Amino acid sequence: MTVAWLLVLAALAPADRPRAIRASLAALERIFDSRIERQSVEDPFLLLGTTRGVYLEGYGAVLTAEVNLVTGPAVTPFRPALSKDEIARLRAKKQQRLPLLRQLMREMLLDAAGSLDAIPPGEQVVLAVTLFYYSWEDRSGLPGQILMQAPRQQLLAVRARGAAAAEEVIAVKEY
Repeated sequence: MTVAWLLVLAALAPADRPRAIRASLAALERIFDSRIERQSVEDPFLLLGTTRGVYLEGYGAVLTAEVNLVTGPAVTPFRPALSKDEIARLRAKKQQRLPLLRQLMREMLLDAAGSLDAIPPGEQVVLAVTLFYYSWEDRSGLPGQILMQAPRQQLLAVRARGAAAAEEVIAVKEY
């Protein structure tokens, strides 16, 4: 190949990379939505909106979603308030479902690392889930957001060893 062709190929390669990343993110958005909604047939999480992904050059991929862990009883003009017992049951059920969401997020993060081939191995893969709460809920001790992240190359290594090692590399923050 001549030098001119190499320069043309070099100039075109960066332009294709963002498109490839966006296509990968769009596919992951749909997969994540499906996994969140189908996590349990009998008692699914409620996905509010759709998952959104963005690539930040030099940092990595960030995917976000908003989820209601449990569909609660509705406050209506005919039922303007819930009993303390109903509020306590809803809170307990949300606490019970948090480990399931965390496990699902870990799995999705590992899957994302394998799907995002156009992202450099040293960049981050981040998944942030914002949790929905009604204004009348008792939120004490419950997170408003769960954020999980790790460098893509470490997630790929964990996938090769088995998901049990994910705890070692995934940084988890809850706000």
